[in-house]
Amino acid sequence: MYAAAGRWAERAKIRKLMDARKVKKEAGCSWIQIKNKVHSFLASDRSHPMSDKIYSKLEDITIRLKEKGYQPNTDYVLHHTEEEHKEVMLAQHSERLAIAFGLIATPHGTPLQIAKNLRVCGDCHTAIKLITEIEQREIVIRDSSRFHHFNRGSCSCGDYW
Repeated sequence: MYAAAGRWAERAKIRKLMDARKVKKEAGCSWIQIKNKVHSFLASDRSHPMSDKIYSKLEDITIRLKEKGYQPNTDYVLHHTEEEHKEVMLAQHSERLAIAFGLIATPHGTPLQIAKNLRVCGDCHTAIKLITEIEQREIVIRDSSRFHHFNRGSCSCGDYW
């Protein structure tokens, strides 16, 4: 809450208290099953054997998103850092890594089904709608709140996430 309000000193105090009490914040994780194998991703994860290709695909997607008018909403990055770094952090959210992998690991036109342990952030929600237009793919994401069926630039949740 403090980070969302830009109250960085208060956020730092709470984080120190959490550390002292050994309270851990759950990391965002997404996974996709391809050919009976589950592939999992954390934000900014480079541990996957195909990470070079995944990040190359992410760069391609980001360029194409911006060509369609996408502007990253860095309000969803709750870290006190430069705007440019915030954009990179958004582009490397776990669900985007899973999507990039799914796009390169499956035939064109194959729907992607992804699960995520936390809610999809608003920026990723916007980006994924555009990705379905760019890539001409259906993407279904099950997050901690609901199923999102993205197709042709819209989402089944009616943008209520």
